[in-house]
Amino acid sequence: MFKSLCQKMFGRSLWVYHANSGGCNGCDIEVLNVLTPYYDVERFGIKLVGSPRHADVMLCQGPALRSTAQALRRAYEAMPAPKLVFAIGSCACGGGIWHDTYAVLGPVETVLPVNFYIPGCPPRPEAIIYGVAVAVGLVDKKVAPVRFEQLKLPIPRYHPADLRGKDEMVVYEKAEKL
Repeated sequence: MFKSLCQKMFGRSLWVYHANSGGCNGCDIEVLNVLTPYYDVERFGIKLVGSPRHADVMLCQGPALRSTAQALRRAYEAMPAPKLVFAIGSCACGGGIWHDTYAVLGPVETVLPVNFYIPGCPPRPEAIIYGVAVAVGLVDKKVAPVRFEQLKLPIPRYHPADLRGKDEMVVYEKAEKL
């Protein structure tokens, strides 16, 4: 349902606003790399804008800091509805290695409602493009099937009545396999 709603609302173009709330700038470099002609995301209709007032999507990198939380919130509120927020990188998704420091409030979701997460430290440009494309319905989500199975070991079942022993030597007379 959300996929069809995104396709209907955003059509064929996404205008993105790039917001860094603090961090090491590793994710910033990868996001800016996505916007270069090498990856050419404009062929998918993704365009970088300089103002949140023109943006459909906010790309957030870095953890939510005390010093930048208010500015990040104001930028979010300046975006017209409908709007999407992507948390890009480990710091934006979960607070990163600074999650328990004084200046860090935690992941971006403590300040903004996040719609999509793209983890990685830093995530590769291909992962960022794929995450945005899956979110807006340009490509189908690829999920590998996972099958869980209980491990079965050949453990013999012993009963105390079957123990025969003399001194320190104990012998199991009868052993059944499971």
